Amino acid sequence: MNPFEDMRLFCQVMESGSFTAAAEQLGLSKQFVSRRLIQLEERLGVRLLNRSTRRLDVTPLGQSYYESALRLLSEVEQVEQGIAGQNSEPRGTIRLSAPLSFAMAHLGCLLPQFLQLHPQVSVEVDLSDRPVDLIGEGYDLVLRIGTLEDSTLIARHIASVQRVYCASPDYLARRGTPLKPEDLAQHDCLPYGHGRQVQWRFQTRGKLHALNVSGRMRVNNGELLRDTAIAGLGVTYLPTFIVADALKDGRLVTVLDTFAPQALTLSAVYPQHRQSSRPVQALVAFLRERLAGGC
Repeated sequence: MNPFEDMRLFCQVMESGSFTAAAEQLGLSKQFVSRRLIQLEERLGVRLLNRSTRRLDVTPLGQSYYESALRLLSEVEQVEQGIAGQNSEPRGTIRLSAPLSFAMAHLGCLLPQFLQLHPQVSVEVDLSDRPVDLIGEGYDLVLRIGTLEDSTLIARHIASVQRVYCASPDYLARRGTPLKPEDLAQHDCLPYGHGRQVQWRFQTRGKLHALNVSGRMRVNNGELLRDTAIAGLGVTYLPTFIVADALKDGRLVTVLDTFAPQALTLSAVYPQHRQSSRPVQALVAFLRERLAGGC
């Protein structure tokens, strides 16, 4: 019997959502994990999980045990790291998920620099704009842009992400320059996403308001929208890390600057049991330092 290993098993089941997923991630059999947790419940004299053929639900006592176990395991890990030496080199593998466009703009140069600084760390990167299930899919760290949903995950601010409204000089010469948000009703817009209705947000005298926009093309990729705007097909609304080069060389120009809303937040999000992971914390600190000026 090893109470700490039982705690780790229970926490993994909680975070994975099933015995099967936890067993796969730990390299154990489902039967072994299930048997160990039954023994844990028998030793404690309480039911931690309600089991059925379709789902696994935590009991109130199970939730309390999970939260206490996370804190205790974190403290044990910190003690072990202190004994091993806090100044030792981070080592291990980081499973990272990041938005495609942001990664192409920044991570291509930043991750090699990070790996050169920390030769005993390796990184597995998945690029996706979808909201991945950090726990269920086994990620150690996820980079997300925008408002985060409330959860038990830990989020750290990395940088600010400014967005701009922009179009090509040729388009504006043909169609005119919008001077206020309502003018966009007379323009072709190039919105991001596949929803039936897309709204762009504007700030007027300190208050935010939304405006429905439409156009001949709607895409869930920022680079394609940028290139379509450069080709003169309309006004688009994108992060500066996607359009910075086109703005610099004049292929695009900004419009409605005085109505631009506040910047979005780029956050590093990770599970509670990774808050003491030295590789994860090293990467978070590195990104905060290198992107301190915004992105």
